[in-house]
Amino acid sequence: MTVPRRPRYEEIADHLRARIAELQPGDILPSETELSELFGVSRMTARHAVQTLEREHLLHRRKGKGTFVSPRPIPRLLGSPLSFSESMRRRGLTATSITIESGLIEPSQDDLDALEMAEEAKVGLLVRLRLADGTPMAMERAVLAPHCAGVLTGLGDGSLHVAFEAIGLLPSRATAQVQARAATPQEKTLLELDELSPVLCERRVIYDQDGRPLEHTETRYAADRYVFDVTMYRDEGGR
Repeated sequence: MTVPRRPRYEEIADHLRARIAELQPGDILPSETELSELFGVSRMTARHAVQTLEREHLLHRRKGKGTFVSPRPIPRLLGSPLSFSESMRRRGLTATSITIESGLIEPSQDDLDALEMAEEAKVGLLVRLRLADGTPMAMERAVLAPHCAGVLTGLGDGSLHVAFEAIGLLPSRATAQVQARAATPQEKTLLELDELSPVLCERRVIYDQDGRPLEHTETRYAADRYVFDVTMYRDEGGR
């Protein structure tokens, strides 16, 4: 009995999986043209192999730059007040930021409620793209309570939470909600996402050591670069 030969794109995909196992996140992989020449197949067949591993989140393509090994998903404890910078540092990664917008704005009703503001006053706004070892990981929109909005002055690429601590405010507790949605055009561009890739939106309120709200933040994570950890307890009132 003749065993049917495996499709060529599967052989190429296996070759790429073996390469990826030996490489580090961010390392460059052969292009579709290089793969088609190496295996003597059409570029369409090579592209099929690359797309297969892309769906498995093992690699990702950056338009005009090439194909790269994807970062291993980074665990995050849901509702943790730990800053992005500190979270990356603990994992041996270098955190950097690109500031998109910074300044004072009028708060929305959601901001007023989250920050427990009795009357309207201008709040601080900081919108940044967060990167780990040069790989875009998340977009963050932080709205700061009026009493701590001054930390934005001279913040630059620094940690927002370190700036809080410098004025005696310790981020100590957070509440959070997470939902998935389709990425916006801006998010697709800045996070270097595929056309159909979703984002995970974590909305949280961070409180200081006295239980006073410091910031109301929405962070949009590249879904294939994060995994959320949750500790759950039995509801004693349930059946």
